[in-house]
Amino acid sequence: GQRNDIAFAHDLVEGIQAAATIADKGYDADHLCDKITETGADVVIPPKRNRKLQRHYDADLYKERNRIERFFNKLKRFRRVATRYDKLLANFMGFVKLAAIAIWLK
Repeated sequence: GQRNDIAFAHDLVEGIQAAATIADKGYDADHLCDKITETGADVVIPPKRNRKLQRHYDADLYKERNRIERFFNKLKRFRRVATRYDKLLANFMGFVKLAAIAIWLK
């Protein structure tokens, strides 16, 4: 619908043990960053340009997030993965692995 993804971010962060939480600029909100800090994770969210106080983040770790997103974009180019024709999880995961190998070999 019309709700932003950040509306559900508190529920996703709660109860998860991680060394760092990586997200894009759409999740740059003080209340979410405070919640992530409470869980003990490092906040790796680049600040928006209009922030008065620009927060520091680990740019190298954020680049790793970009690599992962590019991989998922390549994975979705395989029609069978993007539309999930297979009903059984084992069959679907088998084709995801096959597609990942094909991407890796390129």
